[in-house]
Amino acid sequence: MALVEINFDGIVGPSHNYAGLSHGNLAATKNAGATSHPRAAALQGIEKMRANLKLGLHQGILLPHPRPDHRWLASLATDYASAPPHLKAQALSASAMWAANAATVSPAPDTADGRCHLSVANLGTMPHRSHEWPATLAQLRMAFADPAFAIHAPVPPPFGDEGAANHMRLCAEHGSPGVEVFVYGIAGGPFPARQHRDASEAIARQHGVANAIFARQSDAAIAAGAFHNDVVAVANERVLFAHEQAFEDGDALYADLRARLPEVEIVEVPASAVSLSDAISSYLFNAQLVTLPDGTMTLIVPGEARDTPSVWAWLQAHVAGNGPIRRVEVVDVRESMANGGGPACLRLRVVADPATVDPRFLVDEAKLDRIAAVVRRLWPEAIAYDAIGDARLIREIEDARRALFETLETVGLLDS
Repeated sequence: MALVEINFDGIVGPSHNYAGLSHGNLAATKNAGATSHPRAAALQGIEKMRANLKLGLHQGILLPHPRPDHRWLASLATDYASAPPHLKAQALSASAMWAANAATVSPAPDTADGRCHLSVANLGTMPHRSHEWPATLAQLRMAFADPAFAIHAPVPPPFGDEGAANHMRLCAEHGSPGVEVFVYGIAGGPFPARQHRDASEAIARQHGVANAIFARQSDAAIAAGAFHNDVVAVANERVLFAHEQAFEDGDALYADLRARLPEVEIVEVPASAVSLSDAISSYLFNAQLVTLPDGTMTLIVPGEARDTPSVWAWLQAHVAGNGPIRRVEVVDVRESMANGGGPACLRLRVVADPATVDPRFLVDEAKLDRIAAVVRRLWPEAIAYDAIGDARLIREIEDARRALFETLETVGLLDS
């Protein structure tokens, strides 16, 4: 089969809660201490995947990590019962649901050895995410065990790497050679720049990517709450869709792209039409920009984009004006949005032949039905922030995850 794009969505784990752990993520910090709804969050994610299947897209999954992370706590000479509150929260975080941070992916047409390369992100900037990579690495090694893939351990700290959320690929079509854009940050006012250029360059070398561009995210975007580049820019095939203030030197980036890929179409949303604040709060760019089987370029946005007048007006005008994005689909991922992640955060894009992927990590309607049944039966309905130390809740979370892994026949990953 020809190479196709497969979106691997993170299943929202049963420990999904609002602890406000992500400094620089405005939605996460705004909702710190609120009551979360893990069951609703997971079901919203499943419905997004179901909608993608109905659009004719290829869909995969990544699984919830073990939470609390007892091994990580043990490495800090404590356990969940006796850990201080901030370590409890960091050990319980369900942030691995945002699969865009799982790894950076370079498809086979772009690499020196003709294999699809995946480098697991170290996520070293934030303590609650820094311990995700071992479980992610174990899953990727199982899902992509075929010789068509090369799986790499993380770039070592202190070089922060946040995965595909700071990486874009442009090409004539998914199966053709592309230009890979690695976006890094330097400053962000009161907020940390999470992606280091050294990490991006190391990954490009490791993957054997010859056609790579390294672009700096704008300081203004980071300071406004664009903690990852995918909050202000997204690419698909020949189209780059970005906010006017996404890059420190957008003109230089666009000129470089046009020189390397003459057919590139750059859709820049001016700040005069959509402010940086509106773009970030609505997650206009943290959308899935996809190509449907009939060739229609489609943008899958969260409901918050429709609810933001400036954003919705711009989208309607673009579609009506025969821009390259011909269709807009709206999905409900409000539980994820409240913790700072939109539709794009929830998925990792892998261009590959589906026959080379472990089928346990690919889904159809029937498998989504089985997953949803486990979620409805066992995921906690609500988690109040002051309940995260409750031993009964912890047992409920761990039992729910085990049941899902048994359903998907991935019990070998339970302790990873």
